[in-house]
Amino acid sequence: MLKNLKDLELAELKKIADKPFYGAILFDWIQNKAAENLDQISNLPKTLRTELKNNGFTLANLKLLKRSAAADGTLKYLFALPDGQKIETVLLNDAGRRTLCVSTQVGCKMACAFCATGRMKFKRNLSAGEIVDQVIQAEKIEKNKIQNLVYMGMGEPLDNYDNVLKSIRILNDKAGKNIGARHITISTCGLVPGIERLADEGLQLRLAISLHAATDSLRAKLMPINKKYPLPDLMRALKIYQKKTGRRLTFEYIMLHGVNDAREQARSLLKLLSGISAHINLIEYNPHARAEFQPSARKAIKEFWWLTTDRGFETAIRYKRGQAVNAACGQLYAENY
Repeated sequence: MLKNLKDLELAELKKIADKPFYGAILFDWIQNKAAENLDQISNLPKTLRTELKNNGFTLANLKLLKRSAAADGTLKYLFALPDGQKIETVLLNDAGRRTLCVSTQVGCKMACAFCATGRMKFKRNLSAGEIVDQVIQAEKIEKNKIQNLVYMGMGEPLDNYDNVLKSIRILNDKAGKNIGARHITISTCGLVPGIERLADEGLQLRLAISLHAATDSLRAKLMPINKKYPLPDLMRALKIYQKKTGRRLTFEYIMLHGVNDAREQARSLLKLLSGISAHINLIEYNPHARAEFQPSARKAIKEFWWLTTDRGFETAIRYKRGQAVNAACGQLYAENY
């Protein structure tokens, strides 16, 4: 079975090369020069390249199948993985600030009612190298550096914990992409064991929680994971996480007309988040054919924003972006073309 060199951290590459210096060359060519095969690494001895190949090492690359551009500057990439499975990756451009939204799984097990990816069957986890390669390929395609990274694409990142954390270590490495931990966000639907593990990693990441409802009864209807990890358990884990890391938490709240956008639900949210250092993102729902919800009226979103802001929470409204190319929050499905 072939072993993808993109799955390896700098220290691991140094171990498999004859000399640590050659491992550093490998890492530089993979991460900074987007090498597609070992033969391109011309300053690596030919004998070492041959030895690596004979030992089953290769450079496996994502294949771009389609690049879609929305009028607001959002870009979506449909990539084929080496085994033919497909994922989608989204690049957000905000006044020159480039944020890449990466996928961590083919499909998703979580089945959130409002999410297109949740309607896909779960196929498999991505390897660390397949996550990293989304950054490599996006930078190569656009000829621009990625400044911020959000693990908010297809899949639940904490359900693929080890590969996600390894990809972060690779992308954070100063010898490679050097994306600072404070510029990396992991989003979770609320996997309590993963949050507890993450609290002990000592990383200054940003953690975002897909909340979307502040009562167990409603959240369980929208997000089946709430039946396994109800709000009291989730909030307990988040408070421990915050105490250990000192990091403010982000709560994502998708605004669904007639479902979770009433004044009493805003009050429930305020009560739930009491005592937590939190930033709230109110997300305008992006309709798609795989769910029957409708977005809240902008007047309702504004009122919800006012109620949370008035109580001292920093709250932002995230209006629709990339919807025209099905690149908006909750719309990723890796369609066949």
